[in-house]
Amino acid sequence: MVDETHMRRALALAQAAAEAGEAPIGCVITEGENIIAEGANAPIALHDPTAHAEIVALRKAASELQNYRLKPGLTLYVTLEPCAMCAGAISNARIARVVYAASDPKGGGVAHGARLFDQPTCHWKPAVESGLMADEASKLLKDFFKARR
Repeated sequence: MVDETHMRRALALAQAAAEAGEAPIGCVITEGENIIAEGANAPIALHDPTAHAEIVALRKAASELQNYRLKPGLTLYVTLEPCAMCAGAISNARIARVVYAASDPKGGGVAHGARLFDQPTCHWKPAVESGLMADEASKLLKDFFKARR
């Protein structure tokens, strides 16, 4: 039930990103039941190609915790499979667990593409779970991009 609560918050952040004209992706970082940071996609608004939801949330968490390596036991919830850039940042931050909703066969870097956490050069490999509320996240993404075409 806790996982669903946090993923619902990530979906709300994704919806807010969509309403701001950004790709609808949201991210929440938690310690147990407590949210310590969150982020939504913002590369357009921030004029920053690295401002993916995960990066925004990781930066906020690192600032909040005053450490670039985050506390043990944190979980990152995100509405779309992290890309290779975000997977690398997740590894560097030492996130313990990643839960993502929708898979991304084209741009994902966890179960698709680079499969960063499976590489022998990856120093930190979080536990990964996928598919939680995938239908909701996929619909949000499909509706957003359909409306833009």
